[in-house]
Amino acid sequence: MSAPPPPSSPPRLFDRPLHRKRLDRAARTFANADFLQRRAADDLAERLAPILRNFPLAVDLSARTGAFAEALAREAPGKVDLLIEADLSPRMLGGRGGARVVLDEERLPFAEGSLDLIVSSLGLHWTNDVVGTLIQARRALRPDGLFIGAFLGGTTLTELRQSLMAAESEILGGAGSRVSPFADSQDAAGLLQRAGFSMPVTDVDKVTVSYEHPLKLLIDLRQMGETSVLSDRHPKRLTRALLDRTFQIYAERFQDADGRVTATFEIITLTGWAPAD
Repeated sequence: MSAPPPPSSPPRLFDRPLHRKRLDRAARTFANADFLQRRAADDLAERLAPILRNFPLAVDLSARTGAFAEALAREAPGKVDLLIEADLSPRMLGGRGGARVVLDEERLPFAEGSLDLIVSSLGLHWTNDVVGTLIQARRALRPDGLFIGAFLGGTTLTELRQSLMAAESEILGGAGSRVSPFADSQDAAGLLQRAGFSMPVTDVDKVTVSYEHPLKLLIDLRQMGETSVLSDRHPKRLTRALLDRTFQIYAERFQDADGRVTATFEIITLTGWAPAD
């Protein structure tokens, strides 16, 4: 009798080592383009403020340069006794004190039932198995522990994606994927349910940013560490001609009344509690 086949693993969409290198590269100038990180961090801290309990031990996943710790001190002082800042990139955590740990969100090192609060600031969209990461987070929480996570959703960079595809179809005769896929907001609530959280809540915040030129958007994405790290690389390199045509199409389709181009970012926030008797 043959052995049963091994359980299937989720597809490897993202090159995590490359993502770490991109974050390390971005760390030095991250503050120049951290507006999304700070917006998400402020929102997470504001959600904690009205909760009528304190959290003795908390972890901030994807802490980057510390926006959530700053927001927590400002919006909900005293709400957390000890905050551990965690990030895939050691350089993002450098240059400041406090409890810090370098880790991969896909392999959380925390003991079962050891934490009271886990927050995740714009990092989950780079994990290959979001539900698997959420399951690990739920197991690391004590009963009635809280998880709040913000990540980029499906309409993020829709303008750039459309412009790239149109330019590729025109120049190359077909279009591939150069922008990372993002989870659809309609599917987000199901992620927490599948991971075993109680009372799941999903919120969506759409942010529209204007730029003088599409190149400025690409510079911001590089400084955020948010450039594509798809494991399945596009077979053809991004040439200057293709990029120039992309910029032309972008300006033609997505220019506002002031002559600037717009870029959409969708921040999806998930809130769930670890089950308790």
